[in-house]
Parts: sequence; C-alpha cells; structure tokens
Amino acid sequence: MRRKIPLEAYSYYLGLGRARSYEAVARHYGVSKRAVTSLAVKELWQAKVAAADEQARARAVEKAQESIDEMNDRHLKTVQLIQKKALEALRETALIDAMDAVRALSTAVRDERLIRGEPTDRSAVNVEEIIKREYERWMVPVETRTEKPAEVNSHGNRAH
Repeated sequence: MRRKIPLEAYSYYLGLGRARSYEAVARHYGVSKRAVTSLAVKELWQAKVAAADEQARARAVEKAQESIDEMNDRHLKTVQLIQKKALEALRETALIDAMDAVRALSTAVRDERLIRGEPTDRSAVNVEEIIKREYERWMVPVETRTEKPAEVNSHGNRAH
C-alpha cells in the first residue's frame, strides 16, 4: 500500500504551534482529515506533542533560571565590590566622617543576604541595638559600676 501522507507530516503538525490541527495538515498535503486523524492516532501524535511541549517548557524554565543565576552573580559581585570599598573607606576615614561608608556597607550586606536568599531583616538580631547596649554597658566608669555584667544569650539578648 502506498502512503499518501508523507513521513514529515508529524513534523509539520508539530511546527504549526498554536494553529496546530489535523485539518491544517490535511489541507497542506491534499488528503482527508480522516486520513490524517487515523495516522495521528496510529503514530501517537498527541502523546508526542505533549512530550515535546513539556521539553520546551523545561528548557524555558532552565533558561530562565540560568538568566536569574547570571543576574544574581552580577549583583553579588557588585555588592561585594561595594562592601570592599566601604571597608576601605572605614579604614581610611575618621570615625565621625565614616557614616557614609557604614551606610554603604550596611546596604551592601543587606543586598548580599537578599541575593543569597537569606532574610534581610531579623528582629532577633538588631545590630544597632546590640552595639548601643554594649556601649552603655562598657562605657560606665569602673567605680560607678555596681552590678556584675549581665549574661548575654546567643541572640545578643540579656538572659533573665
């Protein structure tokens, strides 16, 4: 028996994309829709299309993830450069004039944590509060200090 529908009919069908139909294949090859449907059932076109669509989706997701990873790498390098520059500025600047460097470093650290998927705000560990509390604790003249230093837990909070 001679085959009227060529072997590449499935490839043509797959290539139609959203306009994909057996009717379009039948018109293209000058055969009946019934003949195309019969061949499609026999050769499992629908299952092949589903598999091809899934592969395309997987490739698209992978490509999108690669783009996100590349973006995160660029941002991370930028943030690390800012951290390095901020630390250099802190080393070379008087303490009073160093607030811009401190702000840049703080922002860069927060951004790095965000890029790495870590939380950027932690209520349990507030660096500013810890520094302020430790400053008040240690900057008291020795003779006025009446209480022994409070124990601090792993979160920087005073143990009760």
